[in-house]
Amino acid sequence: MKLVWSPETASKAYIDTVKSCRSFKEHSGVEELLSAMAAGWNAKLIVQAWLRGEPIPTSIGLAIAARHACGRHVCIVPDEQSRQEYVEAVRAYADGSPATEVVVGEAEAAMEGLVGVDFLVVDCERGDFARVLRVARLSPRGAVLACKNACKGNVSGFGWHGALESGTRVVRTVLLPMGKGSGLDIAHIGSKGTGPPVSRKGPSRWIKHIDARSGEEHLFRW
Repeated sequence: MKLVWSPETASKAYIDTVKSCRSFKEHSGVEELLSAMAAGWNAKLIVQAWLRGEPIPTSIGLAIAARHACGRHVCIVPDEQSRQEYVEAVRAYADGSPATEVVVGEAEAAMEGLVGVDFLVVDCERGDFARVLRVARLSPRGAVLACKNACKGNVSGFGWHGALESGTRVVRTVLLPMGKGSGLDIAHIGSKGTGPPVSRKGPSRWIKHIDARSGEEHLFRW
């Protein structure tokens, strides 16, 4: 069984995220894209490795995606202080954001109980972001991994094949100039037991993103 793309579900999550996040000053457009992708791939387990101090819109978008996909959105934080800050930030969002589960712990411990991850978002400014990627227990039907702030200096030399567990089949990767120039690096991981270990070929999909502020339309080949 593989991840199956649903444009209708993606559109619903995208629109709901635009409506929910338009009031945030930190709004960058990344949250709408990630929400649409997570919902569109019908992700049942969406995991986010949150960085303390990170703006909350991405979490809102992923929670909305989980609702549309009838799945779970789990946020992992390194310590209790980060958990309190995250919960307070979400609580300040007062229009009924879908529930998010919060797991406290370092990468290995936090990811241990999260089996079958379909969609994973990490912030490259987290010191342990590479460990989170490596220890993630991905779904056998495939997964989508997204790294925020991928163009920052502290991720110099980052490569998907070196960051993931040996034998992981990376089907396609794309680096998008989003997030105020900080970059969004995305990888599609193939289902287990199908095809060659590494491939960047195959049918492409086009994802349309409209900036809620400027109205500009962007097309990304995926």
